[in-house]
Amino acid sequence: MPSVLTIQSHVAFGHVGNRAAVFPLERLGIEAIAVNTVQFSNHTGYGVWTGTVFPPEHIAEIIAGIEARGALTTADAVLTGYMGDAALGAVVLDAVARVKAGRPEALYCCDPVMGDVGRGFFVRPGIPDFFRQRAVPAADIITPNQFELEYLTGRQVGDLASALEAADAARALGPRWVLVTSLTRADAPADSIEMLLVGPEGAFLVTTPRLDLSPMPNGAGDCTAALFLAKLMETAEPARALGHAASAIYAVFDATRQSGLRELQLIRAQDQLVVPPRWFEPVRVR
Repeated sequence: MPSVLTIQSHVAFGHVGNRAAVFPLERLGIEAIAVNTVQFSNHTGYGVWTGTVFPPEHIAEIIAGIEARGALTTADAVLTGYMGDAALGAVVLDAVARVKAGRPEALYCCDPVMGDVGRGFFVRPGIPDFFRQRAVPAADIITPNQFELEYLTGRQVGDLASALEAADAARALGPRWVLVTSLTRADAPADSIEMLLVGPEGAFLVTTPRLDLSPMPNGAGDCTAALFLAKLMETAEPARALGHAASAIYAVFDATRQSGLRELQLIRAQDQLVVPPRWFEPVRVR
């Protein structure tokens, strides 16, 4: 059975970080080895939370224990997301290096969680620089949202042409695939939202309806990165993995909208994670 080492945040209530990634990975047949970088009561989007950011030494100790079980040398991929402190970065990249030493073909999927349109940066100082200078160059896949893509590349995205240019600039930093998880552009219908995947196979765009969700649930990017990575591992077909990720997260959004609740309804939509009821086909745009 394929396995993924996923190093992200953990919340007791709700679905962000590992709580948004582990369950989708497992429903798609991936063994998830979860290392939690923080333990919070809830995600920070509520404005108030309790909990602890784990020190790098704690994370290193957990990873060492996993390595002692032989799990690093057999992992097929590493998935990383929100980091509570930039000092944790060296520990994370060391874990990636250890996985790749045992399995050079293992994938590193980096979700460079830093901020979002409207909110700006919501991470501690030093984390954005760590992502741009160290994590992104080491990654095989990155899954930024539009705000994060603009920061990483220093380019503004307003239309498809500028989005493609920014994705190319992000690929020039090192990763093979760039998946922009939420693209909004002037030359697209206002009632839609898109994902853009750029890699050696070409550029693919997938469009889904924009559902009325207020506030927008947190954790969608974490879930999308896990879905895309899982299907890419299964199929080795990036465009197909894109279509599945977009279709499955749309189903989760729809279940969330119908519930009237703020948190992503992953459990309610668990079957749709595997077989999305509505398929959105990616279109090659280059």
